[in-house]
Amino acid sequence: MSDQPSILVVEDNPTTQRILSVALASEGYRPLLSAGVAQAQMIARDKKPDLYLIDLGLPDGDGIMLIHSLRKWTAKPIIVLTAESNEADKVAALDAGADDYLTKPFGIEELKARIRVARRRLAGPRYNKQPPLVWIGEIAIDLANRTVTRAGKEIRLTPIEFRLLSVLCEHPGKLIAHDVLLEAVWGPSFQGETHYLHIYINRLRTKFKVDASTKEQHIETIPLLGYRLLATEVRPAEDGGG
Repeated sequence: MSDQPSILVVEDNPTTQRILSVALASEGYRPLLSAGVAQAQMIARDKKPDLYLIDLGLPDGDGIMLIHSLRKWTAKPIIVLTAESNEADKVAALDAGADDYLTKPFGIEELKARIRVARRRLAGPRYNKQPPLVWIGEIAIDLANRTVTRAGKEIRLTPIEFRLLSVLCEHPGKLIAHDVLLEAVWGPSFQGETHYLHIYINRLRTKFKVDASTKEQHIETIPLLGYRLLATEVRPAEDGGG
């Protein structure tokens, strides 16, 4: 039993808890149950779940703040479950570090598929050998160690920002279409949701700038098609980051 991947369900509705618990167990997962933020934080620290399902409407706190708290120490997938369909809530949850978002009511088979996709994405890009170091001017992107630095100083990225950057780094200098990026970063249910790309590409550009007046290009927009990472050098990882 101990080798089963565990999933923490943070949901205060007993019926929904029970349905999710049975569905997860039938797929070979070990469900861990919490009805609120405080209990979820204790279980998370103690059990180190492999994935989180978090309802935003919790009786003792804000689900988005719980996501923020978890993202301070874990990169495991987080899928938000909520009855709210408000676009601002969806963006806030993703920005806090959630990997995916399902609006209630949802189908159990869809949830199972989202969990499989989230767990696959956690492994990151596939390479035949050690991922390379990708450089954009002074910026070094170390995919193996999941770090981004400028002249040795770390540029801190959220999990989604890093995942988006990693996909761009798989094909440096080449156009990657909107739908390819959306599926790789957020999953197939986000096809056509290009506004998420606009938001997160702009955040990457802002973090890469030395200051607001910087004209240096890092990620090029190809209108109506996608984006291209303007890498200046790709080095084998064993060469070091310089």
